[in-house]
Amino acid sequence: MKLVSTPRIDFLRTLAAEILHNYGRGRTIIAIDGTDAAARATFADDLAAVFREQERHVFRASLRYFQHSRAEQERLAPDTPDRLYRVGYDYSALRRVLVEPFRMGGSTGFVTEEFDPDRDAWIQPTWQTAPADATLIIDGDYINRPELHGLWLFSVLLEGERGSEPQTRYLAEVHPRDIVSAVVDETNPQAPRRVLTDRC
Repeated sequence: MKLVSTPRIDFLRTLAAEILHNYGRGRTIIAIDGTDAAARATFADDLAAVFREQERHVFRASLRYFQHSRAEQERLAPDTPDRLYRVGYDYSALRRVLVEPFRMGGSTGFVTEEFDPDRDAWIQPTWQTAPADATLIIDGDYINRPELHGLWLFSVLLEGERGSEPQTRYLAEVHPRDIVSAVVDETNPQAPRRVLTDRC
């Protein structure tokens, strides 16, 4: 379905064209980083809509649904403000049920959600398959930390909101601005703009 053209949609179309130019065949995973969870999710959803507009097969996921249970987090670390940053996510499960099967292609099934942090309960798995050419867009806190950065073919860092103390620590320790594929200023969400960095 054709989307209504706005400065935001036009920006996302340009970004999608860049990604498709470089990674138009096979399975592509795109990561959306940033300190504002709502902004990340909206950006990822809107980018997915632009891919669908171009009749691409696209799937959405969020690191939010690959967290450890509260009991497991308590077992792994004391209750401090940065516990979620340090031990909150189950990256092994993320790789096992989503990233690795998605990248394998063929008829291998994958799961885009495993754990509901609001209910502190496992999600009944819904296995999905994809065609040979497909895109997975995943958003989440700390998504470019060393354990994960190599999983993404393209990554976007959204800037414009001040983060929490753990997010500030993540930015200082990991320096995602230096390793992502694109930095986007979303101070005005209706008119995002690309930020040129020393890497560009």
